[in-house]
Amino acid sequence: MATPDLMGQVGRLGRVLGPRGLMPNPKSGTVTFDVGKAVRDAKGGRVEFRVDKTGVIHTVVGKSSFSHDQILGNLATLIDAVNRARPSGIKGTYIRAAHLTSTQGPSAKIELGALNELAGQARS
Repeated sequence: MATPDLMGQVGRLGRVLGPRGLMPNPKSGTVTFDVGKAVRDAKGGRVEFRVDKTGVIHTVVGKSSFSHDQILGNLATLIDAVNRARPSGIKGTYIRAAHLTSTQGPSAKIELGALNELAGQARS
């Protein structure tokens, strides 16, 4: 988190913070004058994901130390957030496929029916 007036000083740390994904960014809401609200949002479980130009979503849903239920809960919250962010003009199937993978491991395909059921549980 940083305020806009201190970004000049924080920018010098870009080589260290950038590759770790810790560099403050105005688009993600980590550069603001209301730092207290930004910290509360981050600790409160704000869902943050990025989409590349081919439409693939990249985000973290858990760590290897998380339990099965914690990962499922995080995945359900993510899918619910993606469905809420869906533009109103989009027709047809919005999520075509889903895969879950570790950083350097093989991926596992997730059935879309189970995925939509998870998203429904997140809303409840």
